[in-house]
Amino acid sequence: MIALPFSAAFAVIAIPVVSALILAILPGYRAAARLNVLASLLTFVSALSLFVTERPEPGQFLFVDDLNIVFIVLNTFVGFTAAQFSASYISHELETGHLTANNIRFYHAMYQVMMFGMNLAFVANNIGLMWVAVELATLTTVMMVGIYRTHQALEAAWKYFLLGSVGIGFALFGTILVYLAARPLIGEGQDAMVWTLLVGKAAEFDPALLNLAFVFLMLGYGTKVGLAPLHAWLPDAHAEGP
Repeated sequence: MIALPFSAAFAVIAIPVVSALILAILPGYRAAARLNVLASLLTFVSALSLFVTERPEPGQFLFVDDLNIVFIVLNTFVGFTAAQFSASYISHELETGHLTANNIRFYHAMYQVMMFGMNLAFVANNIGLMWVAVELATLTTVMMVGIYRTHQALEAAWKYFLLGSVGIGFALFGTILVYLAARPLIGEGQDAMVWTLLVGKAAEFDPALLNLAFVFLMLGYGTKVGLAPLHAWLPDAHAEGP
């Protein structure tokens, strides 16, 4: 392993945040697409460097292991390639009058916030933090779906928001049940929400409580990923979103 003076795992979530802030205050829109692509490239490179750099020890909030590193790299790769394609696509929408200059800047800023949420969900070592990250990614994509401000786009965004909120509500209840199952063995407080601690004690949790938690988590996060038959929001969101 190569020890670098910065944490690549932290860079994966920090780069999108900083980029989103810059895009939000950027006076013009012409550089927005280039900045979005550059930020996505840097995030992807940071994710790749996790294979060769020294990984930090699991903390209360973040960790990287041999499993989630694969998803981090895949997510940042898709994010980079999609940013490249959307740069020309969104510019064309401006030329045809479907979007305004402010819409363009807003889209690219929300794109980076979305990437931050998804990357944070993958590196989170806390089930509560993971839930927050998934919800953040949902809210940003809702706004992106409705960016055209047409009746159809707003209807699709509203449907996505309502069904996604129901799903994330189920996921939150499932997360609470996991915490309740872990509390007798790990103790109250944040430790009962840390993934690496939960895994070590999972076999000793109350099976009935854990099975109930699984049902709610499956329904909740299944709605988020469009898992049939919980995918009613997906066709309209994909059809009306950019």
